[in-house]
Amino acid sequence: MIFSDDMMDSAYYHYSPSYKYSLGIELVDEKKQTEDHVYFRHTYLLDRKNTQHSQRNLYFQSGLSTGGNDEYFYGLLGDWETRRYFIGFGAQEFKSNARNYSKQFIQIGFAPYLGAYGDLHSWLMVKSKRTDLTDEWNTYPVVKFFKGDYLLEFGVDENDKLDLHFMIRI
Repeated sequence: MIFSDDMMDSAYYHYSPSYKYSLGIELVDEKKQTEDHVYFRHTYLLDRKNTQHSQRNLYFQSGLSTGGNDEYFYGLLGDWETRRYFIGFGAQEFKSNARNYSKQFIQIGFAPYLGAYGDLHSWLMVKSKRTDLTDEWNTYPVVKFFKGDYLLEFGVDENDKLDLHFMIRI
C-alpha cells in the first residue's frame, strides 16, 4: 500500500496469516518532521459482520517505530458498505519524541453504477479529516476505483494537498 496526505508519505507491506490479523512494515516520510520512521505494524480485525446485502468491519491498528519504544501509534479503522453505499472512519494517536498528535477522518460515498464481479468499480466520495495540530476539519471530494487486486483512491483537499491511497494485493 502507498499512502500520501498532508502529514506523511508511506509505503506499507503486510502479510495476513489469517483474515483476523496482519503483520507488516511501513516506511514513513513525515512531512512536518525531519526524521523518517520505520514501523512494525499489526492490524487486528475486532469485528466483521457479513449479511446478504452489506458488510461491516472494525480494525485495531498499531505500530512500533524502530526509533524506540517511545515512538508508536495506535487507532481504530472501520467501514460499512453495500454494493451502492459506503461509510468509513478512522482515528489514530501518534506518539514520538518530536511530537504527539491525533488524526481522524470520516468518509461517505456511493457507487454511480453497479458492476459485475471482475468489472472496474468506481465510487464517488466525500472525505472529512482533521488533526489536533490545527483542530480544523478539511472536507473534499475523493474518487475510488478498484478492479481485481488493485485499488486507487485519491482526492485533493481545499489546500491543494493530495490525498492518495494505492493498494495491490498479491
